[in-house]
Amino acid sequence: MVAQFDLVTIDVADPARMSTFWRAALDLIETEVEDVDRWIVLSSRDRVRRIGLQRGAPRVGTVHLDLACTVEQFDRELGRLTRLGATVTREPRRESYGSIVNLADPEGNLFDLCAYVH
Repeated sequence: MVAQFDLVTIDVADPARMSTFWRAALDLIETEVEDVDRWIVLSSRDRVRRIGLQRGAPRVGTVHLDLACTVEQFDRELGRLTRLGATVTREPRRESYGSIVNLADPEGNLFDLCAYVH
């Protein structure tokens, strides 16, 4: 048997703070908390593991998430994510596949919001 994908793990300085941000950003729930907040797993509402947050030395820019929404939702989602504490690192733009904006979470970890044209 080959190894199977489990979840994306992000090294962060403050797992509890980042859990609050990513739970709200992606409508996830905490399903595992170890050593108070050294390791937190965020899962979808059907309990599928999605993101691990591990206290460690963050290396901003080594990994990023791509979030997807519809073209109609793009502006609303961008506003919601920035109200949650995300910052825009590169202004929204149109690409051949749709719209994209580059963002950073409250600790500076990069992620993108994409609205794909089908």
